[in-house]
Amino acid sequence: MSGGLANIPPVTMPSDNPVKLLPSAGDETRFWALVESAWEPLGPEVRALRRALAGRDPDADDVDVYAVDASLAPFLDNLRSLGAELSSEELTALDRVMERKLYDVDRADIHAVTDGSDDGFLYCRGHIVALGQEFYEAVRANPALAVLDGTCESICYLFAHLHDKLFGGWPRTGSGISRESFSNPEGWRG
Repeated sequence: MSGGLANIPPVTMPSDNPVKLLPSAGDETRFWALVESAWEPLGPEVRALRRALAGRDPDADDVDVYAVDASLAPFLDNLRSLGAELSSEELTALDRVMERKLYDVDRADIHAVTDGSDDGFLYCRGHIVALGQEFYEAVRANPALAVLDGTCESICYLFAHLHDKLFGGWPRTGSGISRESFSNPEGWRG
């Protein structure tokens, strides 16, 4: 993979504070940089398609919303390879970011577009995260941009599985939140 981890900022280490740990701005920057680094080898066509998904008119039928799905498997392989180079602390910090990103899009207005059962909606939210920060932020601002039945199950616990494989246990993120569907009370008000 070109570039590897050289251009990705370091993860900040969690404090010993018993208060729920939130991802730091640096951890979020590293997370999104890692996601983009995993997409990069897949070429400009895939990058253009991801950008088109984020900027499309959700009422128009001018972008093949499922075309990027063919690139998800190699993207995930790239992300796993990059993650395999990281320490326990780094994987824990990235898993904490993943928890938060999935939690923040655990919302009724997004579910109304993506549909899905408990697990199905989790995998739809994984799809939103997997497509990168631009798409993620676009969907947060306009849930109509989410993809009906888009799915990326593997990314939801990717850093946790890597941590388990490399260090013999799931990371303890200390966030106190759940990535599972319907667990964000703010997203389901009203």
